[in-house]
Amino acid sequence: MLRDPSTKYRPFPPIDLPDRQWPSRTITRAPRWLSTDLRDGNQALIDPMDAEKKTRLFDLLVQVGLKEIEVGFPSAGATEFDFISGLVKTGRIPDDVAIQVLTQSRRDLIETSFASLAGAKTAIVHLYNAVSPAWRKIVFGMTREQVKQIAIDGAKVLRDEAAKRPDTRWQFEYSPETFSTAELDFSVEVCEAVMDVLQPTPDAPIIFNLPATVECATPNVYADQIEWFGRHIRHRDACVISLHTHNDRGTGVAAAELGMMAGADRVEGCLLGNGERTGNCDLVTVALNLYTQGVDPRLDLSDIDAVVNTIQYCTNLPVHPRTPYAGDLVFTAFSGSHQDAIKKGFAAQGARNDGFWEVPYLPIDPADLGRSYEAVIRVNSQSGKGGVAWVIEQDRGLKLPKRLQADFSRHVQALADETSRELGAADIWGRFEATYLPRPDDRFVLRDYEETGTAGQRLFVGRVAVDGEERSISGRGNGLISGVIAALGETGPNLDVIDYSEHAIGHGADAQAAAYVECRTDDGRIVFGVGLDSDIATASVRAVLSAANRA
Repeated sequence: MLRDPSTKYRPFPPIDLPDRQWPSRTITRAPRWLSTDLRDGNQALIDPMDAEKKTRLFDLLVQVGLKEIEVGFPSAGATEFDFISGLVKTGRIPDDVAIQVLTQSRRDLIETSFASLAGAKTAIVHLYNAVSPAWRKIVFGMTREQVKQIAIDGAKVLRDEAAKRPDTRWQFEYSPETFSTAELDFSVEVCEAVMDVLQPTPDAPIIFNLPATVECATPNVYADQIEWFGRHIRHRDACVISLHTHNDRGTGVAAAELGMMAGADRVEGCLLGNGERTGNCDLVTVALNLYTQGVDPRLDLSDIDAVVNTIQYCTNLPVHPRTPYAGDLVFTAFSGSHQDAIKKGFAAQGARNDGFWEVPYLPIDPADLGRSYEAVIRVNSQSGKGGVAWVIEQDRGLKLPKRLQADFSRHVQALADETSRELGAADIWGRFEATYLPRPDDRFVLRDYEETGTAGQRLFVGRVAVDGEERSISGRGNGLISGVIAALGETGPNLDVIDYSEHAIGHGADAQAAAYVECRTDDGRIVFGVGLDSDIATASVRAVLSAANRA
């Protein structure tokens, strides 16, 4: 890298728009969406999709709710042409979906594009040519007038070819390609020249797609460009401003959102951001960003895993585990403090009744996307008591008291350090069983018991194996637990109960009971016991014996 990059790279010039309005606006409705997965996304693949994969992806796009789908570049070859014409001929396109094809501004390519759409009920033909200075100078060697004439000539062919096929409802889209690096006044000049040919109206508007073909500036600059264009284009009510951002600087989504604030009506992109180089705008992220602000995105992403699986299959590209909303780890917390906050958030959410989502570290309810809560908290060496307690509660229904959470967390931490890996629910439950639940080598093993007496004067009589020898032990107390502790005093440790809690696990006849005790020994140590049984009284007895075994 250069010590002084200014000797090689020039900063992008700001847009002269001192009275810009977009910074004070908010997005209150979803844009028109266009998926270009089958065109821009497909052309960016190492191995382009075959017909089976294209069809499967098309069906997913329809299922998600996309109403405008760019299905290919029909003049690129027979594969593209046959797929597009096949969609039309087989009746696979729903009546409320418009397919779109892309073409360069050349007569033969435009004619081929129209031929591929023969028989379509409605279709969009997307014409483009590059207009920026670098392309005029380096690629074409043309003047501004010559580049504008390319657009005009292409628009005339669009008009004439559509007139030959009156049974199709035609829509036209024009892209001043490389818009974001072109002079704004020239982009407007070329677009207005295309309007003069196609004569759009408010009822039949033209789509002007304003691409950040290569992202070269911060997203606020792109928003300024969009607002400037919207202010200066003639007959604004007869055109739809569409955005097509790329992610070269990592801000494709931000540029699209600020562009919408700047007045754009439509957003083009790909599900999960596939596309040339660093990718297109990720429509899933933009849509769910709207959703988390209370705006209906008009896309159905309620089964996000089905979207991910289909995209991965069709593109043969992985979806990064940190991909917003869709990655495997985006709703997962390993950090102890994060886990504790999430656990408390879920508890508070259950106690509230206003319906609004407010859980720390989770900007969206994973259930809205078809994800379960089990994977929200996962345990490794960075995890704390809240995360461990969450896993136990979600997996086994046990609501551990706070101090028991802290005690068990130490055991899980030791296991994580020993294994140096993430711990699954089975690992955690195995350690819980080994720490608190009955084991064959326990000193005290309950065989049977009975309780008699009146309130305040209870007698516990139990058959208990002590060091492998079955005995009858008994003790009196003001309740069952104190009776058990008194009985243990004959052969076991003296325990002082500090805390006791219990709860049901599940509902109905098959419900189980869980009991927890926290005790202090004669030498001041704190020990915990856990008991599980179908009977709550028996669970309490097992909890005391569990504590005694660890005393």
